[in-house]
Amino acid sequence: MSNRRLKDAGLEPMLGYVLILAGFIGFSFFLFQKTEFAHYAYTLISLVLTTKLSEIKRNDFLKSCFTDNRYKILRITENIVAAFPFVLFLIYKQYFFDSAILALLSLILALTSFKTTVNLSIPTPFYKKPFEFTVGFRNSLLVLMIPYILTIISISVQNFNLGIFALLLLFLIIIGFYPKPENEYFVWSFSMSPKKFLFEKLKTAIFYANILCLPIVMILGFFYFTNIHLILLFYFIGIVFLITIIFAKYGAFPNEINIPEGLILVTCISFPPLLLVFAPYFYTKAIKKLERFLV
Repeated sequence: MSNRRLKDAGLEPMLGYVLILAGFIGFSFFLFQKTEFAHYAYTLISLVLTTKLSEIKRNDFLKSCFTDNRYKILRITENIVAAFPFVLFLIYKQYFFDSAILALLSLILALTSFKTTVNLSIPTPFYKKPFEFTVGFRNSLLVLMIPYILTIISISVQNFNLGIFALLLLFLIIIGFYPKPENEYFVWSFSMSPKKFLFEKLKTAIFYANILCLPIVMILGFFYFTNIHLILLFYFIGIVFLITIIFAKYGAFPNEINIPEGLILVTCISFPPLLLVFAPYFYTKAIKKLERFLV
């Protein structure tokens, strides 16, 4: 399945895996250079990936396809493949305890299955219009607490870098609300031009992103006023990346963002100035794709 998706994206599978590996290594070095708490975030990212593999409906389907022993072997193999790069890099960075804990938890998760979403009507500070935020907020409520907790810890231990990491982590969570495309009908139903449609999307995204991000920006600005220029710089980078993701989403619409575009976005995380190059590129693609659905 992975090979087919790479070929559909116009990449030879071997080249695609090499690019994915290069992007993973680049992101890993970037993360560990930016904060001393990177090993915690790194472990969390890996556990989120392996947790997704334990979704109960997915595993019920696998159980219907394989015998009990083959199912267990398959699930253990899946989690090993998902966690191995993270464990290996943690060992390279000499975080032996973290790597051991991650490996153990990954094996435990391979033998469990549970719902990764909760069917509760959780109030949100958003209207129904920006469905990405309403759905994303409810699906990520517990994860959204992490940046705010990290911000409080940053103030208590006087670690400015941790506060910036918390702000960027919040932006990454918000960006995660957007990559999955909606049904074509929900775009077609808008009676407006592609440019107007994108403008409305951006206006809504930025307004509601500010509801979540400005508390952290203001707290960091109050306690680290001498670094206010850096706080505003990283806030601006987060907004520009959010804009770029929206353009990329509709540049691939009605399909999901493909692997080459995903690699471009990962590269932009490592070197944010590239956003100024690729945001217009994705905007042009989005206008062309939306012309099929909007008038």
